[in-house]
Amino acid sequence: MGKDTRERILMAALEQFSQNGYAGTNIRELAASLGLAKSSMYKHFESKEDIWNSLLDEMIAYYGDRFGSPEKLPPVPDSLDELVAMTMRMVDFTVHDEKVEMTRKLLSIEQYRDERARELATKHFLTGTKEMFTHIFEGMMNKGLLKKDDPEMLAFAYTTPISALIHLCSREPEKTDDAIAQIEAFSRHFIRVYGQ
Repeated sequence: MGKDTRERILMAALEQFSQNGYAGTNIRELAASLGLAKSSMYKHFESKEDIWNSLLDEMIAYYGDRFGSPEKLPPVPDSLDELVAMTMRMVDFTVHDEKVEMTRKLLSIEQYRDERARELATKHFLTGTKEMFTHIFEGMMNKGLLKKDDPEMLAFAYTTPISALIHLCSREPEKTDDAIAQIEAFSRHFIRVYGQ
């Protein structure tokens, strides 16, 4: 029961932080939304900051287990079409997973207030994905699937426009289908240019 309540609190906190930001989220209102007394919240978390940090820890693990990370690298594709398919699976997860979508909004809002949120935003929106694809592209070059080039620069060139289009999906959800189609077209263009 305690673990379920803790998870319910973190999910409700994610919803409220992603909509209202950290400062705009009130612990009393958060507790009331769950049918809990404010004092009940403190059986599970010491403070609002503890909820915040626990939530960030949970979302790092959630994202890493399902998407990958520089610490949990996905396998190197065995074909160019497999690169496109892997990219589109990652994009689909990133755009359509409710927890990831809320986390992206939360980090976008809080990156200017909280140092940890800023570091995570940089990692998830830029450096972490670039590091993953540096590894992937280096492996694909070694397999003879991609032209020899600087894998880090190639990863930067590949992931940056995809990340920008994912953020467009968050800002303007009505453009999601078009943005995903652009990402797939871009990925296919990339393999035509760099594929062996």
